[in-house]
Amino acid sequence: MEPCDDICAMTEPSPASVQIRLAESLEDVARVAPLFDAYRVFYRQPSDLAASYAFLAERWQRRETVLFFATVEDANAGFVQLFPSFSSVSIGVFWILNDLFVDSRYRKHGIGGRLMQRAEQHAHETGAIGLTLSTAVDNFTAQALYRSQGYVRDEEFLVFNRYF
Repeated sequence: MEPCDDICAMTEPSPASVQIRLAESLEDVARVAPLFDAYRVFYRQPSDLAASYAFLAERWQRRETVLFFATVEDANAGFVQLFPSFSSVSIGVFWILNDLFVDSRYRKHGIGGRLMQRAEQHAHETGAIGLTLSTAVDNFTAQALYRSQGYVRDEEFLVFNRYF
């Protein structure tokens, strides 16, 4: 008999079984940390669960981030992390949708879209002028999701980074 974990028996989550929740405690942040660590590994960073939790916890305690996470029957399925930013030209606040990740076991079930919709709802609730995000040039799956949610690729501005 082949070894099998609980995923072998997993069926597609029903919309009612998917819950999108705001991280309201350090316990919630701890639930997001393994997903955040997996997100970092996806972007070719070494796994470091302790550092992932410490980063999220510090951002959360300083109120520098808003985290929403998805659960399916109480299992952690994905998360979205938002950072506030400001537009001098528009004289307003907007949110940076900095991180979005859905565990591979739960992909293709609309969870990423639901997380993005919750991020948009949060932006509206806080009076923001919009949301912005970036992704890897070769992350075509994410790009398709973003387009399906109404995001448009910026053709006016180039982004430059300088890392230290």
